[in-house]
Amino acid sequence: MRTATLGPAERAAALAAMAERELDVLVVGAGVVGAGTALDAVTRGLSTGLVEARDWASGTSSRSSKLIHGGLRYLEMLDFALVREALKERGLLLERLAPHLVKPVPFLYPLQHKGWERLYAGSGVALYDAMSVSSGHGRGLPVHRHLSRRQALRVAPALKRDALVGALQYYDAQMDDARYVATLVRTAAGYGAQVANQARVVGFLREGERVVGARVADVEAGDEYEVRAKQVVNATGVWTDDTQALIGERGQFHVRASKGIHLVVPKDRIHSSTGLILRTEKSVLFVIPWGRHWIVGTTDTDWDLDKAHPAASSADIDYLLEHVNSVLATPLTRDDVQGVYAGLRPLLAGESDATSKLSREHTVAHPLPGLVVVAGGKYTTYRVMAKDAVDEAVHGLDQRVAECVTEDIPLLGAEGYRALWNARARIAARTGLHVARVEHLLNRYGSMTEEILELIVADPVMGEPLPAADDYLKAEIVYAASHEGARHLDDVLTRRTRISIETFDRGTRSARLCAELMARVLGWDKGRIEREVAHYEKRVEAERESQRQPDDLTADAARLGAPDIVPI
Repeated sequence: MRTATLGPAERAAALAAMAERELDVLVVGAGVVGAGTALDAVTRGLSTGLVEARDWASGTSSRSSKLIHGGLRYLEMLDFALVREALKERGLLLERLAPHLVKPVPFLYPLQHKGWERLYAGSGVALYDAMSVSSGHGRGLPVHRHLSRRQALRVAPALKRDALVGALQYYDAQMDDARYVATLVRTAAGYGAQVANQARVVGFLREGERVVGARVADVEAGDEYEVRAKQVVNATGVWTDDTQALIGERGQFHVRASKGIHLVVPKDRIHSSTGLILRTEKSVLFVIPWGRHWIVGTTDTDWDLDKAHPAASSADIDYLLEHVNSVLATPLTRDDVQGVYAGLRPLLAGESDATSKLSREHTVAHPLPGLVVVAGGKYTTYRVMAKDAVDEAVHGLDQRVAECVTEDIPLLGAEGYRALWNARARIAARTGLHVARVEHLLNRYGSMTEEILELIVADPVMGEPLPAADDYLKAEIVYAASHEGARHLDDVLTRRTRISIETFDRGTRSARLCAELMARVLGWDKGRIEREVAHYEKRVEAERESQRQPDDLTADAARLGAPDIVPI
């Protein structure tokens, strides 16, 4: 497999190639499920295309809790099949498919009642560990342990002494969700899939009742392509119903959006060596280690406003602060919040009015000949969803097709990662970078770190950190545009890096330098640089204003004050 480069020339070539000859499978939507579906299809030997209206993972798949987990709370709902499936996938990702991107993370569950709660919660966590090991892919994580109050306060001194009588500690896993999807897309392209972002489906091609492809608009150039395919897979998440409407079909199920918001705070604001999981009256609350930060989330509320830019209101932020402060000895304030982001879960609508009770199971349907729809599910089980979607598409292909092989297909950067990790001190000595910097690169790019280092060798200035966001090197910004398909400043500051939520200025101080670095690759003139920077600054101000509003309606109106730089 070649290492795919997703620069401007490759994007143009992919659009032209998709329009040139009929594909076996065209996937619409490049969130984690769509990207996974493209990888599944192409590794079965099918000619595959993937189009995305915005950027890779620009919807739900960049705005999650960043967890790869079995779903401990689903055990309480007795959904053993979902938990078992998710734990198997967690193990595969940690051990085989993406060890450079998916990492173990410890969580502390404070106990508030003596006796019965330790027995009840301890039994659940023990079952969780047992199901993980029985999946055949769970031996890499430590098993849970019971802690006294004194032991719990030793690992999490930030907790109020009277907030717990003891605790349980167990392990799950985490990743950078947007980076994971970008790597997934590049892996699919490396196996021969044609991929293009900023390429929006504006209609479907029909021959009688059969769907035979899609009309795809190049959002940036204004061109329109007819992409013919034997099977089209709609993997557009919370946009599923909107995509189905293009064909006049509501579909066989309805996808409902549930909003979840997250706060990002500096690491020193919460003194703990472990993450936290807390029970609330509606759901669970996580405090998740995130580099030099913590992620606090999440909410779970119905959302029927703008899907592209879900807004966090002042009430959402207060809800999270109130609940996390109920257990912290030193409360968090608004001034501690570096970043805020909101995402929408695509839930299959059921009979319950509460979004927290809607199904996290996924569904695959074949509403029309030539069209497959996949929806629902959770990030951790994306590979299973992708497999089921391609299995369904295969039924409509008049040819023999191989079985799914993605269980054995490591993502780009995984091969050789552990050897490079073991050699990180030597790499640091060779390159002059600090070993902590090399570790940062290895955990973002895996064995593709060598490509970043080549940029630095060619131009040592690329080895300098960004002045206002020194976790990241200048080379990473250039690489995002040249290799990872970043087309706009927003793509880099929000998804290729996390500068937009990891700095108090939300990335505005880094915007101009990043735009100038991207301009080298994308051929931007001074006017284009100014437009990109101005748009990003307006976006940040609109988000800040939305977070001052009292409710969803006013927050949504404020967020929409900054339109997209490219009309979608």
